Amino acid sequence: MAAEQATGSQTEYIQHHLHFLQWHIGDSKFMTVNVDSVFFMLLICGLFTGLFLYVARRATSSVPGKLQCALEMVVTGIDGLVRETFHGESKFIAPLAVTIFCLVFMMNFMDMVPVDFLPWVAHGAGINYLRVVPTADLNTTLGMALGVFLLIHYFGIKHKGVGLFVKEMFTAPFHATGPVGTVLLAPANFLLRMIEEMVRPVSLSLRLFGNMYAGELIFILIAVMTLGSSLNELSTYAMMPMQFIAGFIWTAFHVLVITLQAFIFMMLTVVYLSMAAEKH
Repeated sequence: MAAEQATGSQTEYIQHHLHFLQWHIGDSKFMTVNVDSVFFMLLICGLFTGLFLYVARRATSSVPGKLQCALEMVVTGIDGLVRETFHGESKFIAPLAVTIFCLVFMMNFMDMVPVDFLPWVAHGAGINYLRVVPTADLNTTLGMALGVFLLIHYFGIKHKGVGLFVKEMFTAPFHATGPVGTVLLAPANFLLRMIEEMVRPVSLSLRLFGNMYAGELIFILIAVMTLGSSLNELSTYAMMPMQFIAGFIWTAFHVLVITLQAFIFMMLTVVYLSMAAEKH
């Protein structure tokens, strides 16, 4: 009986931490806004803007501070990667890449906040549900991926023109020398192009969402190890060091994961924009 109660409480704990703070518009379940994801995403965007404005206004070439040096290293490194990856000419790509990397990294980094801390604070304010990692919400990652999708087509039309952009949808990747071959290969080229266009935003969003959702879930499972335990039980003192070690190891590993996922999202965006600007 006690085991069943412990299992039930653990299940409720996990379900509670994976539940969004939602705002339902009307009676339709489709029109639902995850308020916590929107709030933390806007908060991080504001922090990012304020941080860069703060450093930019106090930037100096004589003896730069530690924060200025750190941001300069990030900007310089990403600018070098963009120059190697993007073969066209655009002053927009490098700032876009810096913005994407920093925003995604900061949203991912919210997973480093102790899993119960902010929900506990929110509960004290009368908020029953709160999830603090925007990128663990598929709506957030899919929205960012759709933004990249629109940028890809904008760059394609800007660098090639509408005529060449539409033409390449029917003439690439399989090229033909004569008009008959071009007509015969046009359906296959168009079908492959449509599959490619659909796969890009889906893979871009699911990759980031899957990694961050799994990371958040593992932190919750580590917290569950001592859930409902009593200090009078011997097993509690055995589980506490195991919980600490597991949390420490996963935190150290997850720092690499959140950085890598931000880097992958940024690099794939630059690669896709470079491919859209090139003539095939």
